[in-house]
Amino acid sequence: MLSSSTAPSLRLHHHQPARPHRRRPPAPAAYSQFQSPAAASRRHLPAGAAVRARGSTIRAIDAAQPFDYESRAAGLLEERQRLKIAIVGFGNFGQFLARTFARQGHTLLAHSRSDHSSLAASLGAAYFQDPHDLCECHPDVVLLATSILSAEAVLRSLPLHRLRRSTLFVDVLSVKEFPKNLLLTSLPEGFDILCTHPMFGPESARDGWDGLPFVFERVRVGDSPARRARANAFLNIFEREGCRMVEMCCAEHDAHAAETQFLTHTVGRMLATLELSSTPINTKGYETLLRLVDNTCSDSFDLYNGLFMYNKNSTDLLNRLESAMDSVKKRLFDGLHEVLRKQLFEGKASPPNTANTSSHADVHRRQLLLEGKPPSPSVPTPNNVTVPK
Repeated sequence: MLSSSTAPSLRLHHHQPARPHRRRPPAPAAYSQFQSPAAASRRHLPAGAAVRARGSTIRAIDAAQPFDYESRAAGLLEERQRLKIAIVGFGNFGQFLARTFARQGHTLLAHSRSDHSSLAASLGAAYFQDPHDLCECHPDVVLLATSILSAEAVLRSLPLHRLRRSTLFVDVLSVKEFPKNLLLTSLPEGFDILCTHPMFGPESARDGWDGLPFVFERVRVGDSPARRARANAFLNIFEREGCRMVEMCCAEHDAHAAETQFLTHTVGRMLATLELSSTPINTKGYETLLRLVDNTCSDSFDLYNGLFMYNKNSTDLLNRLESAMDSVKKRLFDGLHEVLRKQLFEGKASPPNTANTSSHADVHRRQLLLEGKPPSPSVPTPNNVTVPK
């Protein structure tokens, strides 16, 4: 038996299981754009190859990425501002507005007495002949784009009970006090109301809406962020197109509209009755009158009649227009009579002797001259008076 002094030293080694080799997960694809070319190539070098360390390089990317917060926020904001708009009255003006609504990405529903289904389909709008089907789609906005004369009957025909109790109603009629009172008395109190007037149409805005006036009044908008945002989103449609936004009460609008819109339509239709046509010697002013006739008479007479019947200021304007015409005529004929008087009495210190010219025929001839009418050719003119042709 070996003693402890002569026996070799024994060391006990505890067996430890080998650790499994952990492989580093591959870098994401997006990481490769931050690596230098040398660093990327080192991953493929054979074992034992000499590698010279190089400093890391970080390259900044200024372009907006898909995960950029600001771009995502802008997209979400635009998505919230998209509305489902039901256009009630899909005639000429309703179609004119629908083209811009569709281009801005809003969802369109349409309803009209006449069948415009094919045209609505070309604009990406769903067309409903039955107003019940339209209201069951629960639009955010119901846009009343009928004629002034039919607005009340059309509004009464809508099944309001099928709409959400907070639906926004908007009118685009050319008069404002009438639809304001109509909507306030016909709609439940929970409905929001915007009275608006785009003061342009297909003819005057064929080159765009930039700079054209858009008048509006927030008649009734619920006191909640969502309802205020919805009203602002609708107004933003016109603001995005460059309209000049004019916030004005309905009564003030009608007072101004009588002197602008109704007067313009009246003069245009008066000129149309003269059957004016272009000539080889047109002046710029005359061409302006011809364009006025075209612009006003391209609208229906119902529109013009509605401007008269549903704006209390229109009757007063017609009376003033007639009085102004009489005043101009009086001034013209007064000047003519003055010329005739000078021709009758020129060169005489006093009026002619009535004893020599007091015959009935002579007095009659003089009266005709004063009225600007030539005397009878069978009888010579008294006192050799020259009659203007």
